[in-house]
Amino acid sequence: QVQLVESGGGLVQAGGSLRLSCAVSGRTFSTFNMGWFRQAPGKEREFVAAISWSGGNTYYADSVKGRFTISRDNAKDTVYLQMNSLKPEDTAVYYCASNSRTRVVVAREVFYDYWGQGTQVTVSS
Repeated sequence: QVQLVESGGGLVQAGGSLRLSCAVSGRTFSTFNMGWFRQAPGKEREFVAAISWSGGNTYYADSVKGRFTISRDNAKDTVYLQMNSLKPEDTAVYYCASNSRTRVVVAREVFYDYWGQGTQVTVSS
């Protein structure tokens, strides 16, 4: 059974930082791409960042480019999202997801096959 478990969310002031983690079990982590998405209250879920299976390619939403960094440790079966210079508009539930359907990093949800339960990030002004 494939499981993705996020952690690291919490409450932080604007301008602060958080590091999210997503631990994966039940499949060979190093063979597929990973992504982070988020959903704010009353809004649709949106793409945040993605990383290739090797970690060599990354892709970011314009709204987080330059502030967030996605990385992975294949030895630990874990993907990370380092979030700096946080803004109140970054407040959302953050989800990690795995993508075994494409060889390139993508933003579209349809290509992601397994999802975590989400972790809440709240940025106060």
